[in-house]
Amino acid sequence: MTVNILTLGCSKNLVDSEHLLAQFRASGYKVLHNAYDTAAEVVIINTCGFILDAKEESVNSILSYIEEKKRGKLHKLFVMGCLSERYREELIKEMPEVDGFYGVWEMPAILEAMGSKLDQRLLHERELTTPAHYAYLKISEGCNRSCAFCAIPGIRGAQQSISIEDLLKESKSLVEKGVKELILIAQDLTNYGIDLYGRRALPELLKELVKIKNLEWIRLHYAYPTGFPEEVIDLMASEEKICNYMDIPIQHVNNGILSAMGRGHDRAKLEQLLQKFRKQVPDVALRTTVLTGFPGESEEAFSELIDFIKAFKFERLGVFPYSHEEDTPAYKDFKDLIPDKEKSERAGTLMEVQQAISLQLNEEKIGKVFKVLIDRREEGYFVGRTQYDSPEVDNEVLVADEQPLSIGHFYQVKITGAGEFDLYGSLE
Repeated sequence: MTVNILTLGCSKNLVDSEHLLAQFRASGYKVLHNAYDTAAEVVIINTCGFILDAKEESVNSILSYIEEKKRGKLHKLFVMGCLSERYREELIKEMPEVDGFYGVWEMPAILEAMGSKLDQRLLHERELTTPAHYAYLKISEGCNRSCAFCAIPGIRGAQQSISIEDLLKESKSLVEKGVKELILIAQDLTNYGIDLYGRRALPELLKELVKIKNLEWIRLHYAYPTGFPEEVIDLMASEEKICNYMDIPIQHVNNGILSAMGRGHDRAKLEQLLQKFRKQVPDVALRTTVLTGFPGESEEAFSELIDFIKAFKFERLGVFPYSHEEDTPAYKDFKDLIPDKEKSERAGTLMEVQQAISLQLNEEKIGKVFKVLIDRREEGYFVGRTQYDSPEVDNEVLVADEQPLSIGHFYQVKITGAGEFDLYGSLE
């Protein structure tokens, strides 16, 4: 029997799917991932339930496969992940055609529904869905923060860190399979270890990961500014394996908005941390995300955010219009008075600002040589990334495929041209 798992949402969901795929394969199933055009007897949709757009995508995917089941093309349909965790009762009533809804902690129940059971020996094993040379490493689940706009703590619960010992087992297993880049993810890297060790243990984890032979890059995603363990900055400056890259969502810089969001810091503390990164790791690429249209964001507050983005010049920036989500503090405490159109227009304005910044920074790289990891071949180019770029969300380096390169290998590439979000280069 063939099981096809469709993964929606974030890379943390992807890791969950990979663990489940490994369990199914070990039980004798043929496994597929995101195989939309391939027939399978069983489809499992791993959903996102974070914001409105993600919820709509998840619901539309479920409805599409309900139709497949009605036409007899599908034997079983299961739904798992954040949407199920958040709206299980409503989904059961509205979609009786689905054979089972499972939350974010119910992988054993999904296996049991298929006549199998969780193999404890495979807890550190995954069926990689990324290219073989990089993988995401989820180091904790859930979150203890109380950001007013965020539904994640209500969906995934309090933070649960994975032990350094278990993470090292999983990492070594991945590297033995050919992984050269580990991308550390969590809802909050900053607080990793507090629940297990009573302290922020990200520096300790990094010190162990850099010892793994044949692991070349370690990348850090989703670090909360408040309480960030600054020893990590020292490690980034001194350890060659730790990419000079930090994903640290700021959401806003106006003190009134930061306070309403419940972020736990003001603009001055935020700038102090960001400047420390820039000072101690001069070539660091800082990625951030910001939220537009949060309740109470005046034109003045939005202008302050624009001015900060223009002045600081983040290397990478993502923008999200605010989504007024039930079961969040903001939903209870504030009215969503800013029209969706205005939220989107503000987001568009910020992205135009960032496009100009990105083009300027990219043009400054012309003539320089960078170590590039090749991810794939596409439309006449080998496409790769520098240490300053994470897969799928950041810039890429395009090298004409006039000579053969190997996917998953590193090359020295001289940058010969630049666009807003792409670099062009040739082998040095």
